[in-house]
Amino acid sequence: MHCADTSAIRGRFLDIQQTVSQPEEIAPQIRYIEDGLLLCKAGKIVWFGAWADVDPTLIDGLAIAHYPDQLITPGFIDTHIHFPQTEMMGAYGEQLLSWLNNYTFPTEIKFKDKAYADQIADFFVNELIKNGTTTALVFCTVHPESVDALFEVAARKNMRLIAGKVMMDRHAPEALCDTAESSYTESKQLIEKWHEKGRALYAITPRFVPTSTDEQLSLAGKLKQEFPTVYVHTHLSENKDEIAWVKSLFPNHAGYLDVYHQYGLTGQRSVFAHCIHLEDDEWQCMHDTDSAIAFCPTSNLFLGSGLFSLRKAWQKGVKVGLGTDVGGGTSFSQLQTLSEAYKVQQLQGDKLSAFEAFYHATLGGAKSLDLDDRLGNFSVGKEADFIVIDVNATPIQQLRQSHAKTIEDSLFALFTLGDDRNIVATYIDGQKVYSA
Repeated sequence: MHCADTSAIRGRFLDIQQTVSQPEEIAPQIRYIEDGLLLCKAGKIVWFGAWADVDPTLIDGLAIAHYPDQLITPGFIDTHIHFPQTEMMGAYGEQLLSWLNNYTFPTEIKFKDKAYADQIADFFVNELIKNGTTTALVFCTVHPESVDALFEVAARKNMRLIAGKVMMDRHAPEALCDTAESSYTESKQLIEKWHEKGRALYAITPRFVPTSTDEQLSLAGKLKQEFPTVYVHTHLSENKDEIAWVKSLFPNHAGYLDVYHQYGLTGQRSVFAHCIHLEDDEWQCMHDTDSAIAFCPTSNLFLGSGLFSLRKAWQKGVKVGLGTDVGGGTSFSQLQTLSEAYKVQQLQGDKLSAFEAFYHATLGGAKSLDLDDRLGNFSVGKEADFIVIDVNATPIQQLRQSHAKTIEDSLFALFTLGDDRNIVATYIDGQKVYSA
């Protein structure tokens, strides 16, 4: 055990022991250890439990990082975010389609320049880590250079990121369009270069149905057949005008999701962002194909897209992860994202409990990315990605936390009032990569 790559962390730990199918099943799976120890070796968890149960020979000679006053949780998982949109967060006054044309596309054109992509990728990854996000499913741009830039930065941190080149061959500026054939060829080259190299995973990434021809969607499906372990990452039913546009472009399909489904793009590692306005048969298709939804509350509110129902997703048995959706989303922080998620449910007469929120940000997010065998809690053998949180980061939090009577109440106050200031340290692959 006493290798240079063994690290020991002591403190208050909170995780969820296994994935669930209903929110009421979460509380019995909560594991809270007031004084615990986590041992990591070569990026994996090799021992976890109460300090009182530690065999002294396990820690003989080890330097122990002790966080007696903080809370240690699995790292947050962001299931939908656009790294090239980092610089255009908070762009004023539009809904989805005009926002894309007025802000997004002009910004993304810059990413043909590898040096520029490198600069933003570096900023983006550091921002994730500073906010306690240790894994993310990421949109790049149509340029292969943007994918290389992101994966290169992530590799330096040994960070588990999933990303892909956007496929887009119509209804966008010429400088941002590929062709069906070039998108297939470039994506294939990127898959061979990056997928499952280190901790990198690749996602086939058609932007959304309106910006791809039949031919391009067909070739995206061909890629999925050729590389069955890669992901599919796209958008679905975010905005009512978008849905009407899809129906006009593909009148012979049963609906928006049916277009993806007929091209073989649904499935276990297919993640669809938003899904606010799904019809009943689409919910059923999501369930039947084991596809996942990325719920992006700050973006849905900012762009006026609508209110996503977590209750419906539970009822229909569809996996849900949490997405910041920067730059339609307005924060890299999953704490702030959960605060907005709570309000979105409140507006629909539902409540989002602290434990359910925690589930979506950690183990539930891992499940939605088909990574719950590797990430999301402190089970021995899993990858050692975790964060250290100060629940008293500001005076108002200090006051509020002093009145919290349970860990659930404390957690709810953290999600409601917290942001990047609460993240004391971020560990990726067992190593500290950020310290406040």
